Amino acid sequence: MRSSNGSSSPTSGRPVILENGVIRTMDAALPEAAALAIAGERVAGGVGTHEAALASPESVDLGGRCVLPGFTDSHVHFLLWSLAQSDVQLKGARSLEEAVSRVAEAAAGIPRGTWIRGSGWRSGDWSPPVEPTKEALDAIAPESPVALVARDGHSLWLNSAALALADGDLRVEGGVVETDAAGEPTGVLREESAWRFRHDRVLAAITENEWLDLMRPALRLAASRGVTAIHDKDGWLGSLPRFQRLRREGALTLRVWQSLPADKLEHIAETGLSSGLGDDYLRVGYLKTFMDGTLGSQTARLLDGSGVQITSREELVEIVRRGAEAGFPVAVHAIGDLANREALDAFEETRGAWGPLGLRHRIEHAQLLSWEDVPRFASLGIAASVQFSHAPSDRDLADRIWSGMTERAYAYRSLWDAGTLVANGSDAPVEELDPLAGIRAGALRTLDERPAWHPEQTLTVEQVLQAATVNPAWLARDERRRGKLLPGYLADLVVLDRDPLACAPEELPEVEVVATMVGGRWVHNPPPWD
Repeated sequence: MRSSNGSSSPTSGRPVILENGVIRTMDAALPEAAALAIAGERVAGGVGTHEAALASPESVDLGGRCVLPGFTDSHVHFLLWSLAQSDVQLKGARSLEEAVSRVAEAAAGIPRGTWIRGSGWRSGDWSPPVEPTKEALDAIAPESPVALVARDGHSLWLNSAALALADGDLRVEGGVVETDAAGEPTGVLREESAWRFRHDRVLAAITENEWLDLMRPALRLAASRGVTAIHDKDGWLGSLPRFQRLRREGALTLRVWQSLPADKLEHIAETGLSSGLGDDYLRVGYLKTFMDGTLGSQTARLLDGSGVQITSREELVEIVRRGAEAGFPVAVHAIGDLANREALDAFEETRGAWGPLGLRHRIEHAQLLSWEDVPRFASLGIAASVQFSHAPSDRDLADRIWSGMTERAYAYRSLWDAGTLVANGSDAPVEELDPLAGIRAGALRTLDERPAWHPEQTLTVEQVLQAATVNPAWLARDERRRGKLLPGYLADLVVLDRDPLACAPEELPEVEVVATMVGGRWVHNPPPWD
């Protein structure tokens, strides 16, 4: 099967009919078609109805393959995921020593004094259990600053050379500085302390051209995985102008619903910027804020009083009110059961301000919920923007840290059955930006040889596909243009080597992306195929 570099194929913009396969429209009224006609950027209809309206259409033989609407990743840190492709990879390290050895190997090829960046460590996976320290990194990189981001993105592991670059106190509101028995920093920062240091010291050293050079191959990788749209979370890092530059170059091969940081709302409102501004490829979307931390960093805010509060209920009320005045929906990160409850409380208190405007708010992650709060999502009209891959990935940590509570963790079936709109994402680079992995995780609740973890929370394949196509389009107010393969909708689609709805469950891990189209243009592996 030949590959594409993302450039237009000879069929780009010309009428084309995809035939001899299975077309899954994701529309309940006409769920399946034998062929699909595309004219320009849009779906023209099904063969037998609209082909006469197409001037000399080209036919593409699907060879029995399956066509679906293109996948949307509803929660991705695209800049950070792009950067992570060049980081020292620490995912899968089973011990502190293994993680350090990977850094040492990378350090050997980097000039002294140059930043060494890494990502993906999770001390909860290490055996024997131990927390990272600056001394472990000092031993292998005494002169180069080292910054290693935890897998959940909420902790940062630094060596002494990096700590020496801190400007002022590492301790900031909403942040944690881990210290040893003598009161000295161990080298681990969490939450706001980690984010502030990373933004001001590590990421600030990356130039604009370097960011774009990182994003271009990441766009090609996303296209190879069937991703045609994202809801980006890196507004705080300046994603919007970088996507704009790629858009001007004609290099943007997916559609972006862009977040903006809630703490910049005052400045955003002054400019008159509002949700929906933009074009078919890049639009200003929503405000992003945080209630608490994460499971892996043990900073999720729980009803038992543990965790770190980043935004209070009262502060979220103010954000939602002011966001409504400026025309913005809000996406709020909430992991723990208390954080989720207080987020729901804030949306309920402010419903009079945002309800008449039809704003589509969302809670990101919703990982641990009190049973009494599950039905509140649907009753309030709050979407659950979740990550199916997190459940099997976090199972061991959750069983240990949330022992006795995991029956109400990652409760995707319970949320769905209660009527909640559930949208799926990856949280890349926490997990890989790979919709097929999310589909497997949602339907199987496992990504390895182990049995399903809390199988009562599995979803059907059709439901997980809806969470990756139809529901994210609704959240972005695009439900009449994307997420389905219907006449007049944008021709954003993915070709799979087989029909996931006709697969036996054990076959789902074998499903592969063959090709991807965005706006009638092949952006990955144009036909013909072997």
